[in-house]
Amino acid sequence: MPQVPAGRGPVAHRFRGELGYLLSGLPLGVAAFTVAVTGFALGVSTLAVWIGLPILAGTLRAAGSLANSERRRVAAVTGRPFPLHHPGPAGAGWAGALRTVREPRSWRDLVHLVVAFPLQVVTFGVALTWTLGGVGELLYFTWSWALPQGPGNQGLVELMFDNSSRAADIGFNTVTGVVLLATVVPVIRGLTAAQTRLARALLSDRAA
Repeated sequence: MPQVPAGRGPVAHRFRGELGYLLSGLPLGVAAFTVAVTGFALGVSTLAVWIGLPILAGTLRAAGSLANSERRRVAAVTGRPFPLHHPGPAGAGWAGALRTVREPRSWRDLVHLVVAFPLQVVTFGVALTWTLGGVGELLYFTWSWALPQGPGNQGLVELMFDNSSRAADIGFNTVTGVVLLATVVPVIRGLTAAQTRLARALLSDRAA
């Protein structure tokens, strides 16, 4: 994703970057959430037989790699540097696994994968609905003919204003599309800010 410094660059260029960041966040979030929850649950449930320790260590290392991927995405969409986390060599065997499990930074990476997922679901849904909904409503006059017509099929305008005229229906939906597209840039920007701030709050190296 091309880097666009925050507050600079063409609006359309920045909007495309922010929209791409939000829409790509859900599939990445699903994969990260699955790895985090499955690995943690399997590792904890098998700690009693010692298999859980290497499983937890592997899950935390995977969480670190996924967290670094998110750091790169945040740096690209905001234009602000976000240093990657490079843990030292954990070593081999049980001692290496134990060292990884005792690393606080790794647990914060894991927590981010879990906590960020609900927000990614919300931001993806709102961004997709607001953008495509605006385009669809603005072009309502081109496809509204395909909607079922009849006494039992009442549109939103008829339900709200008791007006069944086609002109009112098209006008209402067109105005809705104009409003959605007129506000889509600040909405996408706000969603991006919420998601990137959460990432910086949990993934920043405070010691550095």
